[in-house]
Amino acid sequence: MASNDLSPGPSGPSGPQRADGGPVRVLVVDDEPDITDVLSRMLRSEGWAVAAAADGRAALELAREFRPDAVILDMMLPDLDGFAVLSRLRALSPEVCVLFLTARDAVEDRIAGLTAGGDDYVTKPFSLEEVLARLHGLVRRAGVTRRTERPGLLKVGDLELDEDAREVARGGEPVELTPTEFELLRFLMRHPRRVLSKAQILDHVWSYDFGGQAHVVELYISYLRKKIDAGRAPMIHTVRGVGYVLRPGAR
Repeated sequence: MASNDLSPGPSGPSGPQRADGGPVRVLVVDDEPDITDVLSRMLRSEGWAVAAAADGRAALELAREFRPDAVILDMMLPDLDGFAVLSRLRALSPEVCVLFLTARDAVEDRIAGLTAGGDDYVTKPFSLEEVLARLHGLVRRAGVTRRTERPGLLKVGDLELDEDAREVARGGEPVELTPTEFELLRFLMRHPRRVLSKAQILDHVWSYDFGGQAHVVELYISYLRKKIDAGRAPMIHTVRGVGYVLRPGAR
């Protein structure tokens, strides 16, 4: 079962807007009707365009038509698990933001969701305010919402990041990044040669405290290294006991 509504709620223009002026689109996927209903109502009232699905296959079918900017995805669905749905969503739209809903609060479950490609997670039971804050953070980091600042091109050595086009290249070769990886690299590139602590990175990239879980930063730094530094002179360096720094690669 699936439903969608491209019209935002009563708040209309006050909600988040895409670069084309339309409302940001969110797909809510959960097999508990009460959860999809309350999330859909809340998001529409905040000006988002919302679609909802009760299982993985319905979600994938709806995603092809609805083309969501973000997905709120339950990790435990009756047909396909959240990881399988995420993989297929990424194949349809590599840039879509994914917020996992999980009833499991163990660290290994959180890391599994992030490792699989999820951009963030919320554990059940959750507050509507928390989901909304996380979702705003995701679409902001992904550059989905209309930009008010002047776009620019960041350059460090042979690494380039186009904030407007959201494109990254090193040595002229394109580098494909997820929304969170892009925001992490942008933060590092805005402060080249400056050592940034894990706490600073958590605050600026995720916009909230991960409960002191520095391993999340370590995980995403490792992702970036594989994409930015693989087979090249390393640019991302660890300053033991302090944090990380981005420097031009040695020639």
